[in-house]
Amino acid sequence: MGAAHLTVDLDAVAANWRALDALSQPHVETGAAVKADGYGTGATDVARKLHASGVRSFFVAVASEGVIIRRAVGTDADIHVFSGHMHGDTDLLQQHRLIPMLNAPEQVARHFQSAPGHPFGVQLDTGMNRLGMERGDWDALKSELMDAGPRLVMSHLACADEPDHPMNAQQLHSFRTMTDGIAHRRSLAATGGILLGTEYHFDLVRPGIGLYGGRPFDDATPVVALSAPIVQTRIVRPFETVGYGNTWTANVESCIATISAGYADGLIRGLGSNGRVWAGDVPCPIVGRVSMDLITVDVTHLEEIPETLDILGPHQSVDDLADAAGTIGYEILTSLGHRYARHYEGAA
Repeated sequence: MGAAHLTVDLDAVAANWRALDALSQPHVETGAAVKADGYGTGATDVARKLHASGVRSFFVAVASEGVIIRRAVGTDADIHVFSGHMHGDTDLLQQHRLIPMLNAPEQVARHFQSAPGHPFGVQLDTGMNRLGMERGDWDALKSELMDAGPRLVMSHLACADEPDHPMNAQQLHSFRTMTDGIAHRRSLAATGGILLGTEYHFDLVRPGIGLYGGRPFDDATPVVALSAPIVQTRIVRPFETVGYGNTWTANVESCIATISAGYADGLIRGLGSNGRVWAGDVPCPIVGRVSMDLITVDVTHLEEIPETLDILGPHQSVDDLADAAGTIGYEILTSLGHRYARHYEGAA
């Protein structure tokens, strides 16, 4: 069984970074979120490309991801860890010069006790109630933290992909109330926040999904393409069924192609009969359930059966596929499997 083929266009990643960077004033630094293996596209190759393009501030979720990025980009970049300083992180943070974004008083205590003098940042909660110091803790520790000199003070927007949502203005006000007057760099905006306008940009913006071709950056250049080989075709007669659970029944004699990809490769089971793939410019509906390794597709209407069918490409973005599956492009990207034969274009 042949593996599906995934192409990652690193030049497109760099182009998306430049386009997002251009939306901010010259004094605003544009970093890059490369967590979750570069949103599924391959953190090492993506980070090298972005570093070569000028990125000097990277963001990851956990310290072990930061180690990978440090090895990829060398010594002249800041690598921030959103989860902060967790138990057992001290050696990794120090050995690889990672910057924990301290989220709570206990993390502040842990960092100052176990890694005195080591760089750190601070993450504040401005209403998302996920990570970050709440107002009371910040007020109690602000003087001590500011005296110690954080590399960055940040928060995260909950509804930035909805420009008219009142939560955006509410969080902006909270962030300003908590941080106006401090002498250290501030950051509030990821991709959606960048698109909200310059008042959200502060000193550093940190795009993520927009780098990889996803919403809400509608002007993004597509980054990933995915095609899967046809393993077998068969004629299915009227009233015969296809796949697990007999969820699809042929009304007429149909030609069904089975392609080599499934939910083990990140093509989530929810696609079912709502999804489609492409033979060149011609859409072909998915029929029956997506299984672990295989997807069945109706190709009856094709004049000629190709060797492969396109899952992601010029006619179907990660967000289009996500819409069909009832999810978001983030999940599609970060679920991209490791069985794909991967090809990188435009490597640094």
